[in-house]
Amino acid sequence: MTHFTERLRPTIRMRLTLLYTGLFLCAGIVLLSLTYLLVQNNLQRSDAPTELNRAFKTESFQLDAGPVGGPQRPSPQADPAQATVQRVLIKGRQEYQQETLSALLTQGGIALGLVGAAGLGFGWLLADRALRPVHQITETARRVARSHDLTERIAYEGPRDDVKELADTFDTMLGRLARAFDGQQRFVANASHELRTPLAINRTLVDVAVRRPDATDDVKRLGESLLVVNGRHERLIDGLLTLAGTENVVVDAAPLDLADVAGHVLELSAPEARAHGVSTDRRLGPAPTSGDPVLVERLVQNLVENAIRHNHDGGELSVTTRGRDGWAEIAVANTGPVVPGYEVETIFEPFRRLGNDRVRSDHGSGLGLSIVRATATAHGGTVTATPRPGGGLTVTVRLPSRVPGGDHPEPGLRDLAKTG
Repeated sequence: MTHFTERLRPTIRMRLTLLYTGLFLCAGIVLLSLTYLLVQNNLQRSDAPTELNRAFKTESFQLDAGPVGGPQRPSPQADPAQATVQRVLIKGRQEYQQETLSALLTQGGIALGLVGAAGLGFGWLLADRALRPVHQITETARRVARSHDLTERIAYEGPRDDVKELADTFDTMLGRLARAFDGQQRFVANASHELRTPLAINRTLVDVAVRRPDATDDVKRLGESLLVVNGRHERLIDGLLTLAGTENVVVDAAPLDLADVAGHVLELSAPEARAHGVSTDRRLGPAPTSGDPVLVERLVQNLVENAIRHNHDGGELSVTTRGRDGWAEIAVANTGPVVPGYEVETIFEPFRRLGNDRVRSDHGSGLGLSIVRATATAHGGTVTATPRPGGGLTVTVRLPSRVPGGDHPEPGLRDLAKTG
């Protein structure tokens, strides 16, 4: 109902047109009313009765006329024939005045309607001209949103008015955003080098120390623990850098199919699924879209790994891809602990896990679904999660389809299998 009401609301151009036309019609009505009163007043002050009296003095009778529209009586000096003529003249004069005023209203109303219709058309054109700078700002914003080119500016040339200030403010905002994104990209690049390099050196040194022939058992156990901690830090830093990178827009988009990506990720995750005794149900229908292949693969990988790790031993994992209503969808469902509905949205926040599970490292760093949402948003898509009645979640990612309509029949499933 709300969406339908919003669709019925007139646009600002239509509202300006109606405002111009309404003001024009109000001015026309006031002008017509003043003209009517002036004509009526002139008719009342007409000297027609005086001329009639002067004409009929030769015939020895006289009109006793009141104001226009008021009672008029024959002169008491007039005989019946003269009184009859007098009444006919009075009636004719009253009809003439009434017809004059009626014609004024009728013809004036028709003229006002015609001019109002013309005013409606001119108001529509004037509203379009007045809103043309706003349309220019809107079109520039759309081009920036499509091309992700923050170097483009409106550069509006016009008088120093409210529209000029709006355009200049928008250009200033684009400049600040461009500087902010450039700074973030430089930070990600520097952090990637400065953080990964020491961890890689530490991993190499510990690995060499553990493999030395004279290494004791205590040293080997300590080295293995350090390698586990080092690996966790590497995954954490990699997740943070990926999250920071996916919050930017996707520039290098290429055609791909979510079914192919999901099939590849499931093959890579098969050993981990078998280790946890999780059976996999694949329903991979065509879901063509476009995007960064590395980021989309990371999105699907995070979904599958999250579904495996937050699952019961011997549980189930279901992966479905399809195209529908102009979208390419992938839905990953798993069994697992019951997820309260009020906690569904919080699991997409960085470092957030269900309940108080913030210390266990075997389930990841709490960035998996955050990266999924950031990646989907960067590709113009959406992510939703729905708790399953028996426990677990169904996470659905929708990305814009590169096939018009995006509908693909369900019988065209390329892979319908169940693996243990």
